[in-house]
Amino acid sequence: MGSAGGFIRNTKWQIAMESLIIIKIGGNIIDDEKSLHSFLQSFSSIDGKKILVHGGGKLATQLAQKLGIEQTMIDGRRITDAETLKVVTMVYAGYINKNIVATLQANGCNAIGLSGADGNAMLAHKRNHPTIDYGFAGDVDTINTDFLSALLEKNISIVFAPITHDKKGQLLNTNADTIAQELAKGLSKQYTVTLIYSFEKAGVLLDINDESSVIKTINWEYYQQLKPSPSGAGGKIFAGMIPKLDNAFTALNNGVNKVIIGKAEKLKELINGSSGTTIKNE
Repeated sequence: MGSAGGFIRNTKWQIAMESLIIIKIGGNIIDDEKSLHSFLQSFSSIDGKKILVHGGGKLATQLAQKLGIEQTMIDGRRITDAETLKVVTMVYAGYINKNIVATLQANGCNAIGLSGADGNAMLAHKRNHPTIDYGFAGDVDTINTDFLSALLEKNISIVFAPITHDKKGQLLNTNADTIAQELAKGLSKQYTVTLIYSFEKAGVLLDINDESSVIKTINWEYYQQLKPSPSGAGGKIFAGMIPKLDNAFTALNNGVNKVIIGKAEKLKELINGSSGTTIKNE
């Protein structure tokens, strides 16, 4: 009986520590059909449980312009008024999400596309900023880990669009980098999670114009040296990388095993740690 009990406990531990890879795909890769298809082929070939989080801002901006809907950006973040919310929902949770799912199916990867409203997967609230009205932008409150893990346990890969909801009938536009981080944090209680931010750059660069200037590893102390001061002075890395790095350290501080930032075309190398920038917590 003792050995049987021990076996059961060990099995539960093994299930709890099973690996999960969460990949956020962004940048120009989403907008380049050839690059996206190549990336999705690589994603399909990954063994084990996996989640893909995507954005799609350029396509949303293009459609908004065609529809005559003016777009406002503040510090790289979209102001989501009521008409813009319709556009980003159609583009993110509609065309881009289902196009990715269909391509994965064509490559033998059984996938399901979700927004935060589907299965109550991700609950958020309308952002409350002291000086800026971001409109229908959402900040995440909770993840429905039971629902998501049930899909993963059936070997269904999840493709997550950056649309959430407040459970009061309101959809919300939510930053895709943050969604990837929140998924990684929430599911780290059940899996050993590797979070990968993949885009068109080779990693975190000391010189944004030099692909060979990849910083191999960044810990918290080094990060403080690299980023600009609160006044905006100094800084050795591209300002647009700061939100990704902030998300990376938040994830690591909340149970995520590993965070890597790098080139989408090098997905397999990112996973095995031979490419990109690895973020460390020590």
